[in-house]
Amino acid sequence: MTAWKSILAATALALASSTAALAARTDVVIGIVLEPPHLDPTAGAAAAIKEVGYANVFEGLTRINSDGSVSPALAQSWTISDDGKVYTFKLQDGVKFHDGTDFNAEDVKFSLDRARAEDSVNPQKQLFAAIDTVEATDATTVTVTLKNPQGAFLYNMGWGEAVIVAPESADGNKETPIGTGPFKFDNWAKGSSITIVKNPDYWGEAVALEKAEFRIIPDAAAAIPALLSGDVHAFSNMPAGDALPQIEADSRFKVVLGSTEGETVLSTNNKKAPFDKLEVRQAIAHALNREEIIAGTPPGLGTPIGSHFAPHHPAYVDLTGTYPYDPAKAKELLAAAGFPDGFSATIKLPPPAYAREGGQIIAAQLRQVGINLEIIPVEWADWLGQVFTEKDYDLSIVSHVEPMDIGIYARPDYYFQYENADFDAIIAELDVTADETKRYDLYKQAQEMLAKDAVNGFLFQLPKVGVWDAKLEGMWENWPLAVSDLTKVHWTE
Repeated sequence: MTAWKSILAATALALASSTAALAARTDVVIGIVLEPPHLDPTAGAAAAIKEVGYANVFEGLTRINSDGSVSPALAQSWTISDDGKVYTFKLQDGVKFHDGTDFNAEDVKFSLDRARAEDSVNPQKQLFAAIDTVEATDATTVTVTLKNPQGAFLYNMGWGEAVIVAPESADGNKETPIGTGPFKFDNWAKGSSITIVKNPDYWGEAVALEKAEFRIIPDAAAAIPALLSGDVHAFSNMPAGDALPQIEADSRFKVVLGSTEGETVLSTNNKKAPFDKLEVRQAIAHALNREEIIAGTPPGLGTPIGSHFAPHHPAYVDLTGTYPYDPAKAKELLAAAGFPDGFSATIKLPPPAYAREGGQIIAAQLRQVGINLEIIPVEWADWLGQVFTEKDYDLSIVSHVEPMDIGIYARPDYYFQYENADFDAIIAELDVTADETKRYDLYKQAQEMLAKDAVNGFLFQLPKVGVWDAKLEGMWENWPLAVSDLTKVHWTE
C-alpha cells in the first residue's frame, strides 16, 4: 500500500508539473510564407520585413492597431495647431534602444529627416513628403511642421516604414535590427527562421512571450504537416490550400477568416509595348474571369475588385463591371490595337500560391484571346530586383498589402510606370484634404480613373486565413497591416 501511495503521489506530482509547464508556456513558433530580404523596414518594400518586426522590434511615433485605429506609441500624446500644419509630439520618457542607447527627440528628428532626404531609400518616401521641418524642441518634445495640412499624417506615422531608428545603429538594421520594441532580435538562420526574444528593459507594457520564432514555410505542402505536428503554432495568414476544411474540423486549431489590405493585381508594365496601348490593357481586362481565378486559387476566398481599393473601406466603389469578362470583346480590342493574331509576352510569378497558381489560370485565360504568356517563376528577392526595382517585366502578379496605398499610382518611378496628370492631381488634393467626406469623394474618383485606364488587371482582395493553436490568444483577426504583432499574444493554458 505504501508503494502504491508513493507511485500515485509521484504520478500526481508529474501531472501537476506537466500542467504547470503547459500553463507557463512562453514560446511560440509563427509560420511565415516569405523570407524577408533583410530586416530594416525603413529600407525595403517587402511586406515580410514588417511582418516580423512591426510593433515587435520597431516602433513609430504612433501605431496602427488590429482594428485599423491609430494610437500613441513612442509619442505618448500630441497637439495639432489650428491650421493643421504643426504637430507637437510629447515623447515617452525613459525609453532605450535594444543596444542600451537612450531614445530621445534627436532620434525622431534623425529618422524623419533620413526618411524624407533626397537620397532616402525608404520604400514609402512619399509618406514624409508633406514634412517641412522637424525640430527637437527638447529631449522629449518634437515639433513637426507640414508644408500643408495632411489628414492622414498620424496614420502615416504608424506605418512600418515610419519606425524610429537611432543614428548609432541605423546602418546595421538590415542584418541586426535594433529598435525600442518589446522584443529584441536574437538570431536569423537564413532560409529557415528568425528568432526574437523578450526585451526585459521595455518601456511599456511587458509582453507575455519570452521567445518567438518566425519559421519560413513557403507553401501549403510544408505548412500543413508543420501545423498538424505542432512544429508551428500559428500562421497569421496560412497557405492552407485545399486542406482548410480539414484544419477547420480539427478542434486543436482556430481558423479565423479576416480581411486584408492586399489588392491582388495582374501588375502591368504600362510603358512597355504593347501594354502601353489602352486597347491592349482593356483587352486583358475583358479576358480575365475573376470568379475562375479566385476559385482556382486556394482557399478560393478572395473578394473580386475592379480597382486598387479594399472592399471593406467605406469609400470603396464596385468597379468590377467596368470591363466585364468578355473574350470576344477582348479579341476585338486586340485587333483594333494592331494585334489581330494576338502576341506573346512573359509573366514573372513570385512564390506565393496566389501568384503561382493564379498565374497558371490567367495564362490560360489570356491564351484564349491570343495572348501567349511564357511563365517565369522567380524567387522573392529576384522579383524585388527585376520587377519592382528594375521594371524588367511584362506582367506579374502580386498583392499590394500596404494600407490605403492607391497613391502609389501617382509615383513617377513606380514599377507600374503609369502616368496620368489628372490622377496625380487627385492624389495631390487628397494629400491636403482632411475632411472625411471630401476625401472619400476623391478616393472614388481615383478608383474610377484607374479602372477606366485598366492600369492593371484588378483581380481580388487577398483574404486573411488566420490559423493558430486553439489555446493561443491575441493574434490579429484582420490585417490593416500585413504584420504578426505579438505584443498581446499569450497561451491560455
